Amino acid sequence: MTLTFYGAAHEVTGSCMLLKACGKNIVIDCGMEQGKDIFENQELSLPAGEIDCVLLTHAHIDHSGKIPMFFAQGFRGEVYSTEATHMLCDIMLRDSAHIQEFEAEWRSRKAKRAGGQPYVPLYTMDDAIGAVELFRSCPYNSVIDIADGIKIRFNDAGHLLGSASIEVWVTEDEGTEKIVFSGDIGNIEQPIINDPSYVDEADYVVVESTYGDRSHGERPDYINNLTQVIQRTFDRGGSLIIPSFAVGRTQEMLYFLREIKERGLVKGHDGFRVYVDSPLAVEATTIFSRDVSRPCFDKDTLALIDAGINPLSFDGLKLSVTSDDSKAINFDKSCKVIISASGMCEAGRIRHHLKHNLWKAENTVLFVGYQSVGTLGRSLVEGAPEVKLFGEVIKVNAEIAQLAAISGHADNEGLMRWMSSFKKAPKKVFVEHGDEGACEALASRINEELHFSAYAPYSGDCWDLSQGVCLVKNDGVRIEKTGDKYVLHGGRSCERITPAFSRLKAALGSLSEIVEQNREGANKDLAKLTDQILELCKKWRR
Repeated sequence: MTLTFYGAAHEVTGSCMLLKACGKNIVIDCGMEQGKDIFENQELSLPAGEIDCVLLTHAHIDHSGKIPMFFAQGFRGEVYSTEATHMLCDIMLRDSAHIQEFEAEWRSRKAKRAGGQPYVPLYTMDDAIGAVELFRSCPYNSVIDIADGIKIRFNDAGHLLGSASIEVWVTEDEGTEKIVFSGDIGNIEQPIINDPSYVDEADYVVVESTYGDRSHGERPDYINNLTQVIQRTFDRGGSLIIPSFAVGRTQEMLYFLREIKERGLVKGHDGFRVYVDSPLAVEATTIFSRDVSRPCFDKDTLALIDAGINPLSFDGLKLSVTSDDSKAINFDKSCKVIISASGMCEAGRIRHHLKHNLWKAENTVLFVGYQSVGTLGRSLVEGAPEVKLFGEVIKVNAEIAQLAAISGHADNEGLMRWMSSFKKAPKKVFVEHGDEGACEALASRINEELHFSAYAPYSGDCWDLSQGVCLVKNDGVRIEKTGDKYVLHGGRSCERITPAFSRLKAALGSLSEIVEQNREGANKDLAKLTDQILELCKKWRR
């Protein structure tokens, strides 16, 4: 029984782990990296076709975004998730595939003009559709047998609609080990959804650490703070631009805006319009309105729904789906609120709205979520005087603001509270999904305050959970990204890899495992295996 870490190790995005147990290969999350790549990630050590199933904690692309890539590479197992996660992934993975195809087409046109090779998308729309068909919806709080000797249970993590911490029981050789994967743990007292639930026993724990080194501070009055930003922006004749994640944060903004409008808190600008300019956000908001979402809602949201009030709708709300809808917003000269994806300004229609609005001093750009290192959003928050959008330098004259302490993630105290729920010390706590400072800080606190044995793994670290020993431990290889090349701190560089090359590297991982498995083999067998490998090398050496 082994657990290997591949993504979100000393980084915030790209979650991916591989559990090998009871003869099964189980992947826990398989997300895309977003923002700057800090450390080199090792490739999964087996071909996608050999993965038996995926356990998915929630729908965010940094946890789910590579499932269609696995499908394209031959994965045909099951993807276990909650029903709400299944519904969200149906729209989010298709949206991601559209982006992959669009960017590949755009890059291929540029490459062709320069005499280069065409780009291949990471996956296509057909791959996304095929991947979603593999999903199996699971209710919260129910123990489910997924294989002989392996059971799982989803618990509400309070991070996003349908988000979960996953308990996994593995029984081998008459012994059982329990592993708990935290997923992304939610902040308490968020609007709309439940607070995170807690687990009280585990042999091993994998815990996220996005905010492992900092606190959100006192919970602010979100309604009052948002009202103040709107009021001062409208009073100087400007519009409020909110880069927002299409799923989760956009719905929270609508929840706040409904109350602001209902209570008439913005003075002198009655009937102001609110545009949601994101097809994905519009689809996601529809899912929030379905019965499947009801188990995720907190008591305040349920009270509104039971009273016949839609908590995410109000007069003046305009939903923009088509590109013509989006362009038409630029011709509305009134004071307005524009909510558009993506939340870190790395893609999507928000980049067009920034191009049209950043240079105007009367406007405000309000950030309402975490901004990863290396993203456009992070640059703006840190005071960039100008940015480049669509090849054009744009002066930053607009007010840049942040809605303090609004986060879907637990802060360091929330993470410690979640860890404190375990009645006795786990054998080991693995701290991941946090940048270098955050994961190390949280591991330190868990060690010192709870006296649990904790450490932050790097990509490629592998543990034998049945024996409680580390099989492979890495130091982490820092990486710098320049254009389409990844440059390691040893000076080595490599082009952006294609899905086919990813499969080849995965096969190499399988070969390495076979070599290790034959460490004690007979000399005659080892000689035969060596000759076969050398013959293969000779055939393909370039």
